[in-house]
Amino acid sequence: MHCVIDLQVYKRILNMTPSTLRLTTLVLSLAASGFTSAETYIVDRYQDDNAKGSLRWAIEQSNSSAMQENEIQIQAVGKAPYAIKLNQPLPPIKSSVKIIGTQWDKTGEFIAIDGSNYIKGEGAKACPGANPEQYGTNVRTMTLPGLVLQDVNGVTLKGLDIRRFCIGVLVNRSSNNLIQHNRISNNYGGSGVMLTGDDGKGNPTSTTTNNNKVLNNLFVDNGDGLELTRGAAFNLVANNLFTSTKANPEPSQGIEILWGNDNAVVGNKFENYSDGLQINWGKRNYIAYNELTNNSIGFNLTGDGNIFDSNKVHGNRLGIAIRSEKDANARTTLTKNLIWNNAKDIKRCEAGGSCVPNQRLGAIVFAVPALEHADFVGSRGGGVVIEAAKLQKTCTQPNEQGCNAIPNQNIQAPRLSYSKGQVMAQVQAQPNQRYHVEFFANRQANSQEAEQYLGTQVVTTNAQGKGQATWKVANGVANVTANVTDHLGATSELSPAVRMK
Repeated sequence: MHCVIDLQVYKRILNMTPSTLRLTTLVLSLAASGFTSAETYIVDRYQDDNAKGSLRWAIEQSNSSAMQENEIQIQAVGKAPYAIKLNQPLPPIKSSVKIIGTQWDKTGEFIAIDGSNYIKGEGAKACPGANPEQYGTNVRTMTLPGLVLQDVNGVTLKGLDIRRFCIGVLVNRSSNNLIQHNRISNNYGGSGVMLTGDDGKGNPTSTTTNNNKVLNNLFVDNGDGLELTRGAAFNLVANNLFTSTKANPEPSQGIEILWGNDNAVVGNKFENYSDGLQINWGKRNYIAYNELTNNSIGFNLTGDGNIFDSNKVHGNRLGIAIRSEKDANARTTLTKNLIWNNAKDIKRCEAGGSCVPNQRLGAIVFAVPALEHADFVGSRGGGVVIEAAKLQKTCTQPNEQGCNAIPNQNIQAPRLSYSKGQVMAQVQAQPNQRYHVEFFANRQANSQEAEQYLGTQVVTTNAQGKGQATWKVANGVANVTANVTDHLGATSELSPAVRMK
């Protein structure tokens, strides 16, 4: 690249001080390299057009700038509520930009980006799937999103109410983005926020949707609150509320993880969904310190190496359901979770839930049927035609063929007894192996759950596969339950409770 300097400019340079000369030389070098400074674009018009001051104009301006870290400031215009109603889809965000609703820092109010002018139809039927005739939450789709982050890094969204799209925010093959302090609401078709490595044909891509952060948001009345799908990995979802009301036509999952690995979901609350959180074949996800209540199922799980640590699961129909799957070696680890007051009459079954007649209820239940199982009862998605031959079955008899084994290697809970202030747990498992026995207390003598975590004992079995752990019980405990986890991470259901005499 050649840089041409005007003669008058050259003369001025000769008369400069050394320090000024160095600074000017730097500026000229940056100009010659094509470097431009970051820009701030002010949105102070809510009309959806390309004129200066509109959101559409601001996104287009930012996209045209090569410099990272632009900022779009959306100001409060007129009186609350503040809403930009779009007449057509916004252009995808192609630059590293902060899009900020400025009123949130001042008053805690959001500025809405609303798709109801062009998303037409009733409820989930307004949102088509990737395949013809399919619609709604539980079909593969990336159609009719609101804000689209596609093949871009370093975007921040803050102070926005992103509402009435089929997907509120689509993060596709994009990393290192921040979605914080927003309200994500009434996105019925896919999810409030979808983080996906989808290649456009439904196939996952690895290393493309990583290290995104979704923090401190309100997710209200979305089909799925949030999805981590098709290769989304190493993302953090923390301190969000996922809730649904009677206005939601398809309350599916607070979070669905589908072929998503190594994500952390920490400190969130999930309420009023079919499933608070559902994992479908994800691996090594860490799910901790969440609260799940008033869902048909709290956690609904397949996958391998996922760890569920110190969650509060209460007031649901089922606490934790671990489903059978084709991978007989898959393991789910449960540790220090507090589970109480479940077995409620809550039957929401939008690709989850527990609407099978005579479903066994409890704190931790193996082999609960879900969408991919032949005996699932509930919605499989609008317009979806299921081939019965492709549906999975769970084995019910020894040596049965053509079916999935009981999940978690059907690891057996310990047998408990009580004597002289101590609970004894008898483990019958593999010989010469190490196991962790976790003890839980309940305040009600008839409870079969895990209301209070007491502690853990390590047990090593003998050549016959037998081992024993003991726990001294404090006053005020009505009964004790326990489960066992093997050295590879598979956790059992809870044992029948033993009462303190």
